[in-house]
Amino acid sequence: MGAAQAWRVEPLHARSRSEAELAALFSGGWPDFIEADVLAEEHLPRVRSAFADLEVVLLVDGVASAAAWGVPVAWDGSVGDLPAGYGAALGRALAGRERGDRPDTLVVCAAQVRPDAVGGGLAARLLDGLVEAGSGQGLSRVVAPLRLTGKHRYPLTPIEEYAAWTRADGSAFDPWLRTHLRMGAELLATAPASQTFTGTAAQWEAWTGLPLPGDGA
Repeated sequence: MGAAQAWRVEPLHARSRSEAELAALFSGGWPDFIEADVLAEEHLPRVRSAFADLEVVLLVDGVASAAAWGVPVAWDGSVGDLPAGYGAALGRALAGRERGDRPDTLVVCAAQVRPDAVGGGLAARLLDGLVEAGSGQGLSRVVAPLRLTGKHRYPLTPIEEYAAWTRADGSAFDPWLRTHLRMGAELLATAPASQTFTGTAAQWEAWTGLPLPGDGA
């Protein structure tokens, strides 16, 4: 048997990191159209500056193998007061900071395991590290607007129906949702319009690899 791997979570900005290290860490795992969210493009520069202390990286044997980040919001704990999705969470965090609100909830905005390290159980350790960072700032609750990683294979299935699918053993069908439920999360609601990606027909053809000869849903 090989030696056990040593892992730890630290702030992403705890030390300087090379462009090659960051490129390897954030390569893969995202659709080509991910940067076409106009609302996120507007908010992200301020978000990443204001809440840099909620960006963490997971080191495995000293190698950056996964990273995650989130934002702090005030939430009353009810389903009705949940952010409408990813973009709404960014906007709420920034507005709350400008008002001087005291946030109590961490919204997990992104988590990425390096492609060559997927499948080793790192995602749960990464999320634990981000939750711990939030807890250190008084964020006692956690909300995670998940981009369900298998949903694109079933584009005609409503998100609320897909999220309810289970495997033969009773666990969630979607792997990313399954990871969170195993960590003790509860599925509170779905957000059909969590993000809006805007582009021309030609851009969407390039992003999806599909011909788009007509309009329609």
